[in-house]
Amino acid sequence: MSQTQEIHGTVADGYEPVREEFAAFVAAQRPDYEGQLCAYVHGRPVVDLWAGADRGALYAAYSSTKGAAYLVVALLVQDGTLELDRKVTYYWPEFAAEGKGSLTLRELLAHRAGVVGTDTGFTAAELADDRVVAERLADQRPFWRPGTAFGYHALVIGALTGEIVRRATGRTIQELHEERVRAPYGLDFFLGLPAAQEPRFRTVQPMAPTPTQRALLEELPDGPRSLPSVAFNRQGAEPTDLESLPNERAVRAKGPASVGGVASARGLAGLYAAAISEVDGKAPLLKPDTVAEFGQFHSVGYDLVVRGHRSYGLGFQATADTWHPFLGAGSIGHSGAAGSQAFADPATGLAYGYTRRRFAFPGGAAPENDRLARAVHEAALGG
Repeated sequence: MSQTQEIHGTVADGYEPVREEFAAFVAAQRPDYEGQLCAYVHGRPVVDLWAGADRGALYAAYSSTKGAAYLVVALLVQDGTLELDRKVTYYWPEFAAEGKGSLTLRELLAHRAGVVGTDTGFTAAELADDRVVAERLADQRPFWRPGTAFGYHALVIGALTGEIVRRATGRTIQELHEERVRAPYGLDFFLGLPAAQEPRFRTVQPMAPTPTQRALLEELPDGPRSLPSVAFNRQGAEPTDLESLPNERAVRAKGPASVGGVASARGLAGLYAAAISEVDGKAPLLKPDTVAEFGQFHSVGYDLVVRGHRSYGLGFQATADTWHPFLGAGSIGHSGAAGSQAFADPATGLAYGYTRRRFAFPGGAAPENDRLARAVHEAALGG
């Protein structure tokens, strides 16, 4: 139990229960816990709390990175630069190889492409470079008939969508994120961490499972050619260790759009606040119709990779179904493997961000997000 861990930061009037909930959670953690919680409501910051490090600390975003990539895609669809129902090959002709020619951008975003990885796996250097990943996936035979089923493209969806963005605009997702989202709002959410920001990064600490949790992890099926192994790149000559992946400077520097982002909770929440709300006098990045389309269910049911129920909109996780059922329908967001969570609930104007340093059991949104997000949501409704 942590007896000396302090809770820092502020909450708006009416959000005191959120501070109490965060403090109660932290008090039950290891003494070395580090984490941050932030929320906006209708573009106004209402929660900014942290423990275990200074306010400026940055953490690995893992798959919460995907939310930033999907926001760029949504902006380009809103602009008319990308069309959801065009075939991927309209933008990227080489993708037609091995029977993938009929797949649309809409289907690709909904994790229906079937190219969750490659037969031989990726090296660490390849995974850090979205263009290299995309080039290899263009030639890959899909693991299911494209469009007929769905499965989480965990390490590659950012490269797939990024190649379409690059072909259509001549710019990378990382460049467009910097120019249209991060820099204008001053967000601590980097897809490509500058060297000058490196001292702020806190390396990922490995999971510390209890004996019971370790036994559960060891029971998980993980054949060398299984879809989960392919999707999480565990079958090749250089199996990926998710816990250490963002600790590589090359990954942080290039910011691969599936897993390579670096952020604070303020950066995570700020991105979703900017997406749906006026922030600092700036109009929302997305129009309500765009938010509604990207938040509409596109893939719901049995996910072939995670081997359980999942729901996706266009790229974004359908957060109200997958993680937090108390949220409004049409909420958009994405969790990250170490435990981060970020989302926007258009019904309440809530934007939420949470990040932590130690890799959480069992991976994905850390369990504490349910109680923390619920506390914020209840306070927002009360306001």
